[in-house]
Amino acid sequence: MNKDRVKGMIDEVAGGARRKAGELTGNTQMQVEGMVQQAKGKVEKAWGKTKDAVSDAVQNTEVHIDSRVTLKTKNSATSVDCKKCK
Repeated sequence: MNKDRVKGMIDEVAGGARRKAGELTGNTQMQVEGMVQQAKGKVEKAWGKTKDAVSDAVQNTEVHIDSRVTLKTKNSATSVDCKKCK
């Protein structure tokens, strides 16, 4: 779990509390601010999950570089070694 997910969870919970407090006191502005903070928290949490997923995918991936390049013409295909890749 990364910092974005933690911050998102905190914002989501705090926003829910602020929204509920606004409902109980009849303070519409506080309700709206709470809803905005909740939405911000959900977005941060989703961003954190995405970053974790990408990080996991990168860590579990091996990269193999092929130093051969295929040149194609109308009548044939020729493979040559790429001198820049070596």
